[in-house]
Amino acid sequence: MVEQEVSFNFKARYYKLGTLSADTKKIWFVIHGYGQLAQYFLKKFKSLEDPATCIIAPEGLSRFYLEDITSRSQSGNNKVGATWMTRENRLTDINNYITYLNEIYAHEIPSDFSGEITLLGFSQGAATVSRWALDGTVNFQRLVLWAGIFPPDMDFIKGSDLFKSKEIIEVFGQQDPYLTDDRLKEMTQLNERLGLTPKIIPFEGGHEINAEILARLR
Repeated sequence: MVEQEVSFNFKARYYKLGTLSADTKKIWFVIHGYGQLAQYFLKKFKSLEDPATCIIAPEGLSRFYLEDITSRSQSGNNKVGATWMTRENRLTDINNYITYLNEIYAHEIPSDFSGEITLLGFSQGAATVSRWALDGTVNFQRLVLWAGIFPPDMDFIKGSDLFKSKEIIEVFGQQDPYLTDDRLKEMTQLNERLGLTPKIIPFEGGHEINAEILARLR
């Protein structure tokens, strides 16, 4: 058996709050976590919307039912989520979503835009947004990793060179069940390998977008 690959055109959606105009001063790209959908994730950022701000929420290219067929038949729960990648054929998934994110950026961001661009990744989206930033196509000033960490397989030499000129912020809930002591230790080790001293913002809460912290970042 020989594995084959083929390239083809692919249509994918994303969502926006606000409009891009000559008055736009701030743009946020917000990247959701595993099992979420962009249209619902974007609602968590409604408080950021104003005439000078536009928020763009891409969506993972692979969608799936959140419950298996047996559970769905019993509960009637047909909710769908999306993911950016799995361990299966992961490099292809990574290349595909970086291409997709670059297409959104090229489509939405004027070449003469001089305002501030923030990249925010939540949970699985933290690794996604880090890889996108490291690709070098998107021009941004601030990177926010929320309830997630840098991917441990990244190019640390390239990352160190790129991120040292950016504002890096790491946010996490102190009761987040996914951010164990080992995970937080890994976060610190990855920051050290990159030669970074990010702004660390812990809050009382779990695996969630905290409105108070989001207001501070605004």
